[in-house]
Amino acid sequence: MSGKSDMSKRYTAEFKRDAIALVRSSPRRTVTEIARELGVSPEGLRGRVKQDSTDRGEGPAGALTSEEREELRRVRRKLAEVEKANEILVKAAAFFAKEIVK
Repeated sequence: MSGKSDMSKRYTAEFKRDAIALVRSSPRRTVTEIARELGVSPEGLRGRVKQDSTDRGEGPAGALTSEEREELRRVRRKLAEVEKANEILVKAAAFFAKEIVK
């Protein structure tokens, strides 16, 4: 079972953007204070702010942008499909090779 509950909250893109903007425009307040005020997880908000920095080109060297993360997910899904198809083809080739030898 995953760490996320079925009851986890979903926030709109606008809410997320506004929360990040609030953190950036409030240098004297901690992320934890702002998260409590908004009713969100401090760790989640901190992660969103960090990812936003990376997306802006301000993140650590080698950090993936949101766009790069999504592309990596798509490529991994496609690779899994191709590997499964290849496995099926290998089994089919072995099956038909046995049939031809008979």
